[in-house]
Amino acid sequence: MEKARPLWANSLQFVFACISYAVGLGNVWRFPYLCQMYGGGSFLVPYIIMLIVEGMPLLYLELAVGQRMRQGSIGAWRTISPYLSGVGVASVVVSFFLSMYYNVINAWAFWYLFHSFQDPLPWSVCPLNGNHTGYDEECEKASSTQYFWYRKTLNISPSLQENGGVQWEPALCLLLAWLVVYLCILRGTESTGKVVYFTASLPYCVLIIYLIRGLTLHGATNGLMYMFTPKGSSALSLLAFQIEQLANPKAWINAATQIFFSLGLGFGSLIAFASYNEPSNNCQKHAIIVSLINSFTSIFASIVTFSIYGFKATFNYENCLKKVSLLLTNTFDLEDGFLTASNLEQVKGYLASAYPSKYSEMFPQIKNCSLESELDTAVQGTGLAFIVYTEAIKNMEVSQLWSVLYFFMLLMLGIGSMLGNTAAILTPLTDSKIISSHLPKEAISGLVCLVNCAIGMVFTMEAGNYWFDIFNDYAATLSLLLIVLVETIAVCYVYGLRRFESDLKAMTGRAVSWYWKVMWAGVSPLLIVSLFVFYLSDYILMGTLKYQAWDASQGQLVTKDYPAYALGVIGLLVASSTMCIPLAALGTFVQRRLKRGDADPVA
Repeated sequence: MEKARPLWANSLQFVFACISYAVGLGNVWRFPYLCQMYGGGSFLVPYIIMLIVEGMPLLYLELAVGQRMRQGSIGAWRTISPYLSGVGVASVVVSFFLSMYYNVINAWAFWYLFHSFQDPLPWSVCPLNGNHTGYDEECEKASSTQYFWYRKTLNISPSLQENGGVQWEPALCLLLAWLVVYLCILRGTESTGKVVYFTASLPYCVLIIYLIRGLTLHGATNGLMYMFTPKGSSALSLLAFQIEQLANPKAWINAATQIFFSLGLGFGSLIAFASYNEPSNNCQKHAIIVSLINSFTSIFASIVTFSIYGFKATFNYENCLKKVSLLLTNTFDLEDGFLTASNLEQVKGYLASAYPSKYSEMFPQIKNCSLESELDTAVQGTGLAFIVYTEAIKNMEVSQLWSVLYFFMLLMLGIGSMLGNTAAILTPLTDSKIISSHLPKEAISGLVCLVNCAIGMVFTMEAGNYWFDIFNDYAATLSLLLIVLVETIAVCYVYGLRRFESDLKAMTGRAVSWYWKVMWAGVSPLLIVSLFVFYLSDYILMGTLKYQAWDASQGQLVTKDYPAYALGVIGLLVASSTMCIPLAALGTFVQRRLKRGDADPVA
């Protein structure tokens, strides 16, 4: 007899699994950046609108498909139509690409977590040079946090062409990260269901602790004020800027993109999770709950981030003022304490006019201290997580404690997302009778982790971070948009919206409201097409694709063109997933024609 499909222990487990998967690193390091770039508080207007017309409907659609078909992505779409099995295959391919590089972030988090127990923190000071006569030149030109990231963590090469060897310390951390993931997914929903309670809830505990600490830090209000009023202090200029941002199509595009990718649509993870539900589960309610919690977390994390960002900017600004004041006081024999933040510029002007030759000699040593410029440095991604945050943490009291908490939170967020990514791959494999009849679930999970880990070693090479950026930027953008577009069209116009509606009513006992049907049939597909066109045009207008390379001699990032073979890899990343959809449909068509030909009577 066919084995019964495993189920979540209760609906709360399912909700926690979805939250653990959807609430990830993007909430912490992408959303605050978008707020800063597009008007702070005014960015919430397009964000909330896109949540209502795009995020919730598409999340509900995927959960409903998984719960109705009770299979992973490949089986679910094959059930809707044999010609659509390629949609599921494309989802698995994209999830496989994501798993290969995403767990590297967890490896970096492990690396920083292990180093967080040192006193002082290893990224708080620059190391001495070879002669022990001063600090390392590269570190002095950059900063101690940048040096630790680019030189000690990544040991980054100067360009993509110089691959270098595998760095054994990050490689060991990657092995550890995959071992943790394997232990979490070992027994399917039985083990994952218990783990998600921790991966979903612990990050909130850390964020609350960080919020309390962040709000008590000196300069936190500067960061929060900047988040909500980034351009100008007057009410009139603020209003004009916010109206300008609301009229900016890029703000709406980025709001839609953030909603789309932060919920994890198109990967097949949500379909996989929902397939282990009881058929009567109220997936509509759960879609709304997960969407709202995901968006609330983004806003909450932004408040935490900008309070710490304000502390870091204020600390650097005041430190700059102290250095300039000390330099001027010693050079011009001024009275101690005479120079303040309020009179510094005035005194500098006086000294420049009264002692022009003396002032011009020391002018190159005088830095232009500006709180606004410190706050203006918008950073996202790994730069925010591993450079800006560590810059702030090293200046806190009991910095080791805050460092351990922060990187433990990153680990929980990363592992929670990895559970969803691997579920998207494993569920279709374990659903396959051919594979599951020959291999137990534990062996399939182990093979998937082993293959991903082996390929992921590429990202621990000296040029690994450049390959990481390629996968992060191109492996799951256009592909996901196309996948979700086909999913929506398939449900509404291939399977049939009325048929799907009656299925949901039969399962849950609740009728589907007009709102969901209008969003599925019209508004959401149009939004996805708009995003798809925007990304295509953006890539075309961009011309030659470029990347940021680390220049050790300057201690900063420089822009370089991607070599031809890297462009080829980018093309393959996009094509290998998107081409699954038409190729699988073509294969099904040919197979059916051949079967029909074999069935024809011989004349």
